[in-house]
Amino acid sequence: MTVRIVRLGSPRATDEGLRIGTVRRPPRGVPKTEFASQDWYDVWYPDLAPSADLVKEAQHADTPKAWAAFVKKYRAEMATPGNARTLDLLAALSHGSHFSVGCYCEDEAHCHRSVLRALLAERGAVLLAG
Repeated sequence: MTVRIVRLGSPRATDEGLRIGTVRRPPRGVPKTEFASQDWYDVWYPDLAPSADLVKEAQHADTPKAWAAFVKKYRAEMATPGNARTLDLLAALSHGSHFSVGCYCEDEAHCHRSVLRALLAERGAVLLAG
C-alpha cells in the first residue's frame, strides 16, 4: 500500500487509488462531474493547500532563500492541530490502502506537494518513490 504524490490532471496509474486534490481552487472550466474522469481528483481537500497568500508567495519564490521561507511558512500552516491530524491520518491510511495527493504544478520540487511528501514521510507514511 502506498501514497503517490502526483500532478493533478496527469494520467492515473493503474493502482493509484483515490486521488485527493490538495489545491486552493478547482480546475478552471471543468464541470464538477468531470473532475475524476479527466484525472484531476476524486476528492477536493483544500485544507492541505497553502493559504491564498502563501500560494502567491510560492509562485514568486524565485530564489532558494525565498523558497525556504515559503517552506517554513507552509510547514507552520500544516502544524496546526487540524492539519497535523489530517497528515497523521493519511500516513496511517497509507499502510492499508493506495491513494494519491496532488497539485497542478508542473515541477514537484517547486510545489507544496514536495513539502507534503516530506511531512507524510516524517509521519511514517508509505510513499511511492518519485
